[in-house]
Amino acid sequence: MISIDKNINIVGRHQKPILIDVFYNETRTPKPVIVFCHGYKGFKDWGAWDLVARMFANAGFFFIKFNFSHNGGTAEQPIDFPDLEAFGQNNFIKELDDLETVINWITAPGFNFKKEVKSKDIILIGHSRGGGIATIKAAEDSRVSKLITWASVSDYESRFPKGEALEEWQSNGVMYVQNGRTKQQMPHYFQFYTTFIAHKERLTITNAAQQIQIPYLIIHGTADPTVSVQEGKDIHSCNANSELFLIEGADHVFGAKHPWDRNDLPKNLEIITKKSIDFANF
Repeated sequence: MISIDKNINIVGRHQKPILIDVFYNETRTPKPVIVFCHGYKGFKDWGAWDLVARMFANAGFFFIKFNFSHNGGTAEQPIDFPDLEAFGQNNFIKELDDLETVINWITAPGFNFKKEVKSKDIILIGHSRGGGIATIKAAEDSRVSKLITWASVSDYESRFPKGEALEEWQSNGVMYVQNGRTKQQMPHYFQFYTTFIAHKERLTITNAAQQIQIPYLIIHGTADPTVSVQEGKDIHSCNANSELFLIEGADHVFGAKHPWDRNDLPKNLEIITKKSIDFANF
């Protein structure tokens, strides 16, 4: 019987709550911890992530997924993006700080689930943009024991506008990106770019990938239209000890969508979840 606690509210460093879900079998025996980081325009309750969490819990893991504090959700409405101002004020440093806060929470002496976790066995899984955050954190935090990325980006800088578009963003102070599903115009304030430039060396994903010495699994779909499979290959080429696992024909979310109204995982997402469980158990 899986125990589930949803929307646990912890305080981050940036005046916004971090909402956390935990999934585990209550056995009073310590389990390896999985921490899942969502991607751009993502959230912990997206699509089939709950089913992924259940699969990990059934395999003997303590599974944690969370909303980055500035992902655009709120404590009252953690799904979708009611707080577009927070979304606009997000940046990669805040996301790294949020992930560190979650790891600190897990490893704190007063952790509520202390008897259920192996606090020295923390495995990060990052999807898409969250894959870059997980990679950087795994390179700099010795508490992380393994790293798994799903459809991770390999480079943040290349995604910023250039030339006239960059100048226009700077001049206006904000640019908007439409969310294809919700049709919201989602703001990015220019601080997103300036914060990256100020921390460029730390935020270069390939630099982090080169430094990783823990077990490292890179998963990517060959038909990903959002983050090219070449990016997965590029990350893999930075670390000779990493394992690259390609899913033929898989898209960016491995067959899932939001909302997901079935009780079983799409085939490709099930394959990569099983692969990740095997890797985490090894």
